[in-house]
Amino acid sequence: MSDKIPARDVTPSPVEHHSPGPKVQQEMYASRRHIYVREIKGLFQKVRRSANWALMLGFFLIPWVPWGDRPAIWFDLPSREFHIFAATFYPQEFMLLSWLLIICAFGLFFITVFAGRVWCGYTCPQSVWTFLFIWFEHRLEGSRNRRIKLDRSGLSADKLWRKSAKHAIWLLIALATGVSFVGYFTPIRQLVVDLPTLQAHGWSYFWTGFFLVFTYLNAGWLREQVCIYMCPYARFQSVMFDRDTLIVSYDTERGEPRGARKKSLSHTEAREAGYGDCIDCDLCVQVCPTGIDIRDGLQYECITCAACIDACDSVMDKMGYPRGLVRYTTENALEGKPTHIVRPRLMGYLAALIVMIGVFAWAVTDRTPLGFDVERERTELYQLTRDGRLSNIYVLTVRNLDSEDHVYRLEASGLPGLVLDTDRITVPAGDSRSNVISITVDPSVIERPSHPITLRIEADEDSNITLEREIRFIGDIRR
Repeated sequence: MSDKIPARDVTPSPVEHHSPGPKVQQEMYASRRHIYVREIKGLFQKVRRSANWALMLGFFLIPWVPWGDRPAIWFDLPSREFHIFAATFYPQEFMLLSWLLIICAFGLFFITVFAGRVWCGYTCPQSVWTFLFIWFEHRLEGSRNRRIKLDRSGLSADKLWRKSAKHAIWLLIALATGVSFVGYFTPIRQLVVDLPTLQAHGWSYFWTGFFLVFTYLNAGWLREQVCIYMCPYARFQSVMFDRDTLIVSYDTERGEPRGARKKSLSHTEAREAGYGDCIDCDLCVQVCPTGIDIRDGLQYECITCAACIDACDSVMDKMGYPRGLVRYTTENALEGKPTHIVRPRLMGYLAALIVMIGVFAWAVTDRTPLGFDVERERTELYQLTRDGRLSNIYVLTVRNLDSEDHVYRLEASGLPGLVLDTDRITVPAGDSRSNVISITVDPSVIERPSHPITLRIEADEDSNITLEREIRFIGDIRR
């Protein structure tokens, strides 16, 4: 038997004509139903809001944090330098970025197998900014019922100022988002001066405007449409679920048959009267940011934000019923089976994640801020100098990956009496230099056509900055 969770199809049944005849196929693209999200308080919403505020404050404030004479995080594209606090990286080290992206991917896989779309509900930028926009919407337009009433009413002074204020704040947030994003690539203290005075670079205006529009549309207008239709994660995450994945779910056995009842009816009396614990208040639907009914079963639209859990728990408290009708649980737990936290797939992702994080941390801490390549001059295998020595010509490219200029010393070993015509190369910080160098040796020490030799480069000022490569020295053993 497969351990995958079957996603339930909750598509409405085909609509019938009023006149007798065959059923009409539902349209492929349904009209959007505007979702009026109801504000709810509770444990999980406190956790989500705390995570949201921490992430937003980090995003907006980090570009302003100084680190010496530069921002703490600054991706200096013109200079091809990527500063992250005390470390400076260069394009030649992009393999580290690729490795970091792979770590993030495996981290997401691990979280998904363990706790479903919890990333979407608590830390995804789309959700974070959408919840921020909704928060201001609640403050300016009122509760869910007031917003519905306001939208259905005609134009009035009250409606005009509330809508205008809401969109003005949305645009200000979107503008701050665009400026902050560009601030990771251009020092933000100068950027906020150059933008209004029209002194900023054209690309700064383009990307600020792009993220302004992008944020305003996605968080203010598209909202759940991004999560449902545009986000690829919503499509492939169900493949990663199993029956032990932690999900937000409605306990059908406990909740059904649902139905309204008097508040004075105790839990025991409701059970004796044939009622389940669900009073069919629809509060779980009203607080859902994607507009789904969690009672319809597992649906890919669910972002695991747990708003429905807090809403249902508040109703259970008022009714005097036990909490947990809607809760974080697993399919196996709902069926009365044991939940297996330790399972092969989850442990496999965890093991791979730990190994990759360890290797990445070692690579970053043990990185030598130096790189070089050596290629043989291919026009001639070797040359004979005027004083009778054998000479090989190489093209040496040295990359200084440090934040300071360096003078590098060159040494060759592997054959007796090796001599380099160049023993010093000066390379500015973050730059590279290519030189043609000649290595010569007495022909009498040549015993075979190709000898391995070692070329070593070391910074004069810091003996810890050193690298060596094995290269081949070509000679003629004919006497």
